[in-house]
Parts: sequence; C-alpha cells; structure tokens
Amino acid sequence: MSVDLLVNAIIAGLLLGGFYAAVTVGVSLSFGILDIVNIAHPAFIILGSYIAYIVNQTFGLDPILTAIIVLPAFYALGAAVYQVYYASFEKRGQDALRGLAFFFGLLFVTEVMLILVFGVDYRYVQAAYIEYTWHFGFMDLPFRMVIPCVMSLLMVGLLQLYLSRTFTGRAIMAVSQDQLALQLMAADPIKIKRTAFAISIATASLAGAFLIIIQPVEPSVGREYIGRVFAICVLGGLQSLPGTVIAAMLLGVVESLTATFSGPSWAPAVSFGFLLLTLAFRPAGLLGR
Repeated sequence: MSVDLLVNAIIAGLLLGGFYAAVTVGVSLSFGILDIVNIAHPAFIILGSYIAYIVNQTFGLDPILTAIIVLPAFYALGAAVYQVYYASFEKRGQDALRGLAFFFGLLFVTEVMLILVFGVDYRYVQAAYIEYTWHFGFMDLPFRMVIPCVMSLLMVGLLQLYLSRTFTGRAIMAVSQDQLALQLMAADPIKIKRTAFAISIATASLAGAFLIIIQPVEPSVGREYIGRVFAICVLGGLQSLPGTVIAAMLLGVVESLTATFSGPSWAPAVSFGFLLLTLAFRPAGLLGR
C-alpha cells in the first residue's frame, strides 16, 4: 500500500466529509430535532444547484455568492412547505405515513419539473478556483473540494452558534422535548418549528452550490443522497450538529478509502456497513444523548 495514496485518500475523504456535513445539516434540523422525515431535502439541494447554474451561466456570478443571495428565498420556501405540512398533516395527527408520502411527492414533483425544464443532461458551473489544485509535497488539495468543505464547516459552525446562543435557537433545540414549557416561556411551538424547518431548507441553497462546484449535476442526482444524509444524521446522534460533522467526516473517509483501494462500487456498501457496526455499539449515535 502506497503511503502517498493512503494520505491523499484520507485527505479526499475529509474534504468530502465536509461537503456531506452541509448536505446533512438540514436533515439534522428537520429530522433530528423536529422529527419531520423530509426525504425531499436532496431535491431542494438540486434546486439550489440549478439556481446557481442559471445565475452563473447568465451573469457569471460565483455559485456560493449566488447561494447566499437566494438564502432568503429558500427560507421563505421552507416556511411555506412547513405551513402546508402542518395544516394538512401535523395538525391532524397524520404526520407519519401521510406526511412521508407528502415529501415523497414533493421529491418527485421537483425532480420532474427540473427534467422538463433542463432535460437530463449534466450541468456544471465555472469559477476561477474550480480547476486549481494546490500541491504540497505528495499531497493534492483540489480547490473544488477545499472551498466547499471550508464553507460547509463555516455554515455548520455559525448555525451551531445560533442554536446555542440565541433564544430562538435554544427554543428550536427544546421544541421536540417539551412544547408546554416553551409556551410557558412565551414561545409559540408552531412558529419555532416553522423557523427551524425554514432554516433547514435554507441550508439546501448553499449545499446545492457546493454540489455543483464539486461535480456536474442532473435532476436525479439528489436520490443518491437520500440514504446517506439520514445515515449521517443517525450516526452523529440526533440533535447534535457537532456529531453530524464528525459522522460526515468518518463516512467521507471510509468511502474514499474504499473507493481508492477496492473500487467505487464498494463504497456505499462499506459505508453503510460501518454505520450498522457503529450503531451496534453506540445506538444513540456518536454524540447522541
């Protein structure tokens, strides 16, 4: 086994894990905290990728800057989706199977709409740093992976500060534990849930930009991440954003090492096997309570 190859595989896995953290953080909010199984989250990520593509091709704007600009629009979209979900399912106590079917439908409607508008051809963006690779000895650091990883960790860090240092953030963390106590603190649990879900969808805007920087996308690419994001969320521990980052990094390294030394076709099987093995010894996840 070549040491150079091993080190570069680990570096690639860590960079990939940083991106996985951005993809998963929204699910950690919606599923881990709100107990809403939003399997349509990858569809919102792909939507963010296509918006970054359109603006990049039309105006030449950087994909990440585009994602930041459209964050309020994704936040409003998330608030609207939760309001429909709440009025149609959660309010009536039908948020289990019927709510899951709602998000399934949302996933496929979004995918079909993107196919009708853009077709099934792969789309990509252009930015000065995408083709640049920093060589440090035998280590290679491609900036198309480094930039998304750094920005992902920054996003998760800022979100963790918001959840731990603000009243609304602490209310979001508490909403799944004791709604009555929240009401006694003059906080409306429904508004808190709507805010949390809106934030989870807003993160998809940035994750979509990161995705199209890393690789070209087409409408069905999001399906590849459905199982992965929930696996990372569970592995890290529900309600734990630091756990999400650690789990994402671990899964990224496992996938990278497997793809490098055994072939990419083995990567998903080995990574999910790693998940099952970890949960066998730590059922609550790495940082779960």
